[in-house]
Amino acid sequence: MIETLTGVVFLSVALAVLRFIRGPTDADRIIALDILFAAAVALCALAALYTQRMLFLEVAIGVALIGFVSTLAWARLVELRRGADAPQERRE
Repeated sequence: MIETLTGVVFLSVALAVLRFIRGPTDADRIIALDILFAAAVALCALAALYTQRMLFLEVAIGVALIGFVSTLAWARLVELRRGADAPQERRE
């Protein structure tokens, strides 16, 4: 069963990498990055199940936190860049 779940996670990783490379928008790449971090958390959880060691769950928590912060940071960067590309309105 763990082997089947691992195969499903690797399939999602392959599809996310494809979406990350092909794009075409920054939003597609942000979602792909989020999927990759979710897959990393899933692989850590599967490793914890397979080895019966809780250390992998602590690693999964760390990866989830880093993934959350990086997704927010990248989304903020895209938002700021999109705001810089918009035409400036004059305020008087």
